[in-house]
Amino acid sequence: MDDTKAKTISLSIDGREIGVPEGTTILEACRGAGVRIPTLCHLPGVSSNASCGLCVVEVEGAKSLVRSCVQAAAPGMRIRTASKRVMEARRTVVELLLANHPDDCLSCLRNGSCELQAAAELLGVRAKAFPRTKKQAKPDKAGWGVMRDNDKCILCGRCVAVCRETQSVMAIDFAGRGVNSRVAPFLDSPLSESVCVSCGQCTVVCPTGALTERDETDEVFAAINDPELTVVVQTAPAIRASLGEALGMEPGSLVTGKMAAALRRLNFDKVFDTQFSADLTIMEEGSELLKRVGEKGTLPMITSCSPGWISFIETFYPSLLPHVSTCKSPQQMFGSIAKTFWAEKAGVDPSKLVVVSIMPCTAKKYEAKRPEMRGAWEWWKDRGRNDSPYFDVDFALTTRELARMIRRAGIDFESLPAEGFDDPLGASTGAATIFGSTGGVMEAALRTAYELAVGKPLPSLDLEAVRGFDGIKEASVDVAGTTLRVAVAHTLANARKVLDGIAAGESPYAFVEIMTCPGGCLGGGGQPVAPTWEKRERRKEAIYAEDRGMPLRKSHDNESIKALYAEFLEKPLGHESHRLLHTKYAEKRA
Repeated sequence: MDDTKAKTISLSIDGREIGVPEGTTILEACRGAGVRIPTLCHLPGVSSNASCGLCVVEVEGAKSLVRSCVQAAAPGMRIRTASKRVMEARRTVVELLLANHPDDCLSCLRNGSCELQAAAELLGVRAKAFPRTKKQAKPDKAGWGVMRDNDKCILCGRCVAVCRETQSVMAIDFAGRGVNSRVAPFLDSPLSESVCVSCGQCTVVCPTGALTERDETDEVFAAINDPELTVVVQTAPAIRASLGEALGMEPGSLVTGKMAAALRRLNFDKVFDTQFSADLTIMEEGSELLKRVGEKGTLPMITSCSPGWISFIETFYPSLLPHVSTCKSPQQMFGSIAKTFWAEKAGVDPSKLVVVSIMPCTAKKYEAKRPEMRGAWEWWKDRGRNDSPYFDVDFALTTRELARMIRRAGIDFESLPAEGFDDPLGASTGAATIFGSTGGVMEAALRTAYELAVGKPLPSLDLEAVRGFDGIKEASVDVAGTTLRVAVAHTLANARKVLDGIAAGESPYAFVEIMTCPGGCLGGGGQPVAPTWEKRERRKEAIYAEDRGMPLRKSHDNESIKALYAEFLEKPLGHESHRLLHTKYAEKRA
């Protein structure tokens, strides 16, 4: 007998006998039997604290209704999921939540994707049944990344759980009692004044509009419609595997060509690709790694593409900042190049050039407004221009915001033909595509660093050891007789484990990739809400499929990148590269 297999138990759900593995919750058993039990506080892999009471069922012999998300199924249980008693209890839960909820569904960012709204529709709640008991909360709109409206909070605890368990940041927690209960940062300070790193994981797990991204779609539409401005757009690697999902297509739909077509129909002047600057990042970062190894510099070197992770190390581990690559992220490299090299080449006034990013990330909004991200303005200033200061990237929109713009413009996304990106900042390789997944930056960097050092390609371009969703992955690569040990971590809780090892002097690695969000950018805080590992897996499969189908799969083979160095930057880690593509990070104080 195999003792590792869970024992199967039998129970009855709505009069039907079923068998489930021992330890299965009633909620899981019901869903396995094809019965939908509504939930609000429960989200698999994030939170299941039985706080809302929406998932109640009737168990024969029990004195009260049972909260199915936490109660284990037991042999012989007889469960009713839709009795009069159950339905009235669920309806009352929703009515009580709606008593203190604002009536602004039509203008709320979560209209159509709000789980409270869906629960009300499911249970036939058409009017408020109870008076308001809480004072209206003042929205927190101080920061660039995440907006908070406690008037819409239902105290489900999902945001608290993801911030504490997945990210180990603990920027928010429950405060107060009774009608004064709320979710808030320490001392009720704004999120922007707390240890929040703007990762946005709270926004993808929040069931209502209590936590959202700062929506900048109106500002972008206004820029597009301003005849005095030239507006270009760049799209991050992960967007091509998630935008379709945000617009109602199957999760993991690869929509690269449709995305480019939609952006043109939104009237952007040029449609470029962040994958161009991802290839550029690899040229700089791979060269930096080889330089550090050869000159016995600070190791391990840690990637710097993920702005939430950068905020995390600046806040919690500032003494380890010398380990971080000085490379800007692909988003910021693109902005610097667009407003210098491309603007000059295209004859566009850089002060009237608006760069819009489409990112899977809310932290990119914060990153774009960092004071050091004005490289292009400083470059032109040294050449005699006296423009008012401007940022390299003007707007960073999430996947969700782009989906709203496409719907608002009346574009039938699924019927669009596939179109390509504009040259020269639209050319990329498969190495850039896989930036979207955890392990992708590491794999892309090693494809190039190995060949630069050894003079021949890696034996296999598919580095399976750094792929997948294990929290921390390790690999070893022989580079010209030197064994480089590398590691990949995603989520900030796992990043903390790696950093603790570095701080203790126990890290064996030469190179470490850290991504803020679960699964990397595929699971970013600006992606479609209510994420699951299945959805992230399907997005991952899509971008690796695109990588395999690309004619070029190594960043140093990108002809447009070669031309950029030949015409403008001269060489990786050169003078112009350092000015425009590199930066420094410093301790961040909340």
